[in-house]
Order: sequence, then structure tokens, then C-alpha cells
Amino acid sequence: MTEFKSHTRQFIWGTFTICCFGLFIQAKTTDSYFEMSKNLEVFANIFKELNTYYVDPIEPGKLTKTGIDAMLNDLDPYTNYITESDIEDYEFMTTGKYGGIGAALQKKEKDVYVGEIYENSPAQKAGLHSGDKIISIDGKNVYDKTIDDVSLLLKGSSGTKLVIKVKDAFSDVESDKVVTRGEIEISSVPYAGMIGASKDIAYVKLTQFTMNCSKLLRQSLDSLKKNNAGMKSVVLDLRGNPGGLLDEAVEVCNIFIDRGQLVVSTKGKNKEWDKNFNTEGSPWDTQIPVAVLVNGSSASASEIVAGTIQDLDRGVVIGTKSYGKGLVQATRPLGFNARLKLTTAKYYTPSGRCIQAIDYSHRDENGNPDKIADSLIGTFKTKNGRLVKSGGGVTPDVTAGTEKISALSGALYSKNYFFDYATQYARSHKTLNGGENFSLTAAEFADFSNWLSSKDYSYKTKTEILLDSLTAAAQQDKLYDASKTELAALKTKVMHDKKQDLLKNKEEVMRILENEIVSRYYFQKGRINQSLRNDEVVSKAVEVISRPDQVKSLLQAQK
Repeated sequence: MTEFKSHTRQFIWGTFTICCFGLFIQAKTTDSYFEMSKNLEVFANIFKELNTYYVDPIEPGKLTKTGIDAMLNDLDPYTNYITESDIEDYEFMTTGKYGGIGAALQKKEKDVYVGEIYENSPAQKAGLHSGDKIISIDGKNVYDKTIDDVSLLLKGSSGTKLVIKVKDAFSDVESDKVVTRGEIEISSVPYAGMIGASKDIAYVKLTQFTMNCSKLLRQSLDSLKKNNAGMKSVVLDLRGNPGGLLDEAVEVCNIFIDRGQLVVSTKGKNKEWDKNFNTEGSPWDTQIPVAVLVNGSSASASEIVAGTIQDLDRGVVIGTKSYGKGLVQATRPLGFNARLKLTTAKYYTPSGRCIQAIDYSHRDENGNPDKIADSLIGTFKTKNGRLVKSGGGVTPDVTAGTEKISALSGALYSKNYFFDYATQYARSHKTLNGGENFSLTAAEFADFSNWLSSKDYSYKTKTEILLDSLTAAAQQDKLYDASKTELAALKTKVMHDKKQDLLKNKEEVMRILENEIVSRYYFQKGRINQSLRNDEVVSKAVEVISRPDQVKSLLQAQK
């Protein structure tokens, strides 16, 4: 008990000192010094009282993290407390590297399965397959474990071994797989290739702004240009890219923009965060036509690149409106290998706009933040005088694509039926007919349809959901008895037939299923390459970027 109290006292003093340091440097008045000092003393006293008198033993680390997380929840979702145990996950977000086996995981009910396997990874070399059921790891049963718990068991120092007992997806035989962990680096540029009818458009997918991603992007473009002398334009795909390192965003812009150009500026409460970030290196090409693809999941550093390319009229932004994260985070050391990631500034693109969509400093009566008020949304001008707006993400110059899938596909995906059928398909097909350009035949789709007939994938259409709401409103307003006959008739009329829905959404379902099957043979590169064939946004980008007159018109101010 003495040792426990000693550890607790050290923990409290460490927490107290860290909080004092982090907060006192911000204090401006004697009142704020006193207020913080008083509350920190109250916090420490509560901790001591709990430790001494609470009926059961307490866990200092867990209790404090709960308190810190609750405190930070009043700010924005990007300000987080990173514990020592979470530090590896945080570093993976910035470097793209971790020690492990190189495989994703899938949870189905209480079992955990091997999901997507990375090409040339330790998992692949050890003979693991997508769809293998994991039974135990180094003798520890994983049944009913969370994916996070299982992932923690798989991670470790490069070169260390672990034994994974699996039920093989192809043979149903249980066996032990000895896997030697390696340093897994998830490439921020998983695919680069030539697209378009004449294969003269470079397409590059950038998934995250990790360390050295700009260098990797430049190398990919160099390689494409070397092997394709007729390259005429570039499509940079930032869809689904959540962002990352601000410096890397500047370097990515520098690929297409000359040195000395302002890319982004930051402004914070403290003057130390008021900075301008200019391009400093030699560009790759300042003249080649560029299209940047974005969607609602393109955020932060992705929006810096898209917004800068748009503001400088350097290229055309295509897709759907981006996420709207105009905040900058920095990390502060807290001791004991813990860190605080906190929002320190807002960033502004060259035109002067901030694309932040949510105002976390003002909340409604329920404590929920709201969108930036219309009165605070400003209009700015690009280099050529085109009008662009702040406060809500980057609006594309050309709108294309939709991010929504049908309720049917959503149900099949959430139930892992695409994944399960792809496992079954790979089990009975050693090679893939058509390679990365694989397409399901009519007979194969019929087989999938028959396979689904015994599966439970109930869901409600939008019409059914609205009808349920209408029925509930009628009951609340005491109008249900008078309208129940009509409501029942309407319910019968709109009730969906799953087989008919499958036929109506056949093209979408086939596209998702084909993509899942291709990934079993050609990994992530094959998945991306196959998806380009039916990608509406990429097709629109090819159409636009292939017409210099249209690009020129889009980049000119409307008279």
C-alpha cells in the first residue's frame, strides 16, 4: 500500500507540475494564475482523498486519463492526450511505420480474422491468407477480443517472432504460423500509373501526409515521366486523405509551384504560431496541367494542397467539397513518455481564407458545436480573380461523384459479406481471369446472389425510415388510428424486395465485390488500379484535363 501511495504521490505531483507549466505560460493576469492554481490544488486533493478513502483500489493512470479526456472533450476533437501506451499509434500516423506483421484485421461476431495483407509483408511470407481465422497468438486465445487488443499482440520490435494459430481460409485446417515481425511501412503513395485513352495522364494516389511523402510523390512522378515521354498532365488523388504533416503539404505544393511562393500561413493565440510557410525548393514542373481530386474525407493537409492549387490557379480541383479542417496541431511533451496533441493555430491559404467548417468555441444548449455562422463566411479572390469562400472546406471547381452507397451495399459491407465471398472465391480460383482488369461474369454474379439468399442482411431503405418517422409522428399526434389503413398500405407498397434491390444495385455491388476479389491476388495496388476503371471522378478528371481550353476557362474569373 505504501508503494502504491508513493507512486500515486509521484503521479499527482508530475501531473500537477505538467499542468502548471502548460497552463501558467498562457496566463495573463493574477486572477487567472489564482484560478488555475486553486483548481489544480482541488484536483490533487480529490486524488489524495480517493486514494486514501475510496472503498476499492483505484487505478491512477486510468482515472486521470478519464478526467483529462473529459476536459479535452470541451475543446475540439483534435486536442488529445496521448499516453505512453498510445505513443506507437501516434508515431505511425506521422511516419507510416510500425513494428508488426503487415496485415489488417476483421472482426466477425466474436472471432477475429486476417483482413487485407500487405504485399511482401511478414504475414504474406509466413503464408497467412486474408480470411484466416486467428485462434491464438503466442498461446493467448483471441476469441471475443477487440481488434485493438489483438493488434497490440501482433505489434512488436522488428525481428522478434510470434506464433499465430489460425484456421486456414483455404483448407479449414488449423496450423501454427511462425511470423517474424518486421518494420512495416505503409506507403503514402500506394499507386502511380498512366490513365486516359492515350495513357498520357499521370495518376498518383496520395493517402496521407507522412514524413517524406513529398519525396516519394516526386519520385513516382519522375518514374512515370521517364517511362512515358508523352506525359501531358497530372491527376493527384487526395480523396480520403485525412492530412498529416503541414511541412509535407508545403513540399507537395512545391512540386507544382515555384520556390518563394506563400502556400499557407498560420495564426494562433500566441505570436510564436504566427508563421508563413513558403516553398523553398526547386519545383518538379510548374507548367504541366494539374487536377486535384478531393471529397468529404479530404482534410487538413489535403485541403492546404487543394486550396493552394486553387488559390494560385495552378490547377483544377475536382470532386466533392472537402471536410473543412482549418486547424493546426502541435504536440507538447508531458513527461513519462506521454504527450498532449493540441490545436495551436488556424491556417489560411494564399488568398487569405480559412476553410474551417466547425466552430468549436461556440456550442448550443446541448454542448454541440455548430458550423461557422454565415455572417463569418468571407469571400476571397484567387490569383486570377476567381471568387472562393472560407468557412466550409474547399469547394471544387468541377463537381463530380457521390460519396454515398446504397443501403443494400452498406448492409453487405457491414456484415462482411463482400469479404467472405471474396475469401470463398479465392479459395476456389488459384488465378484470376483478367488479372487486375477482372470482371465478374453473369454466372458468377448469379452465384453470389444465390450465396446471399441464405444470409441475413436486413436493412431499411430511406423511404422506409421516413415512413417509420411518419408513423411515429402520427402516433404522437394521436392521428394514427385515423390513418393506420393508409399507412399500412403505403408500408406494403414501399417494402423492399432484397432480390430486386440486388438487381437494381447490381452495377454498384459488382464494382465493390470485384474490387475485394482483386485485392486477394494483387493487394492494394491491384485494388486501386481496378477501381480506376469505374471511377466517375477520375473519368471526369481525364475529360477535363485533356482539354486545355476547358482548363483555361475554368481558371479564369467569370465576367
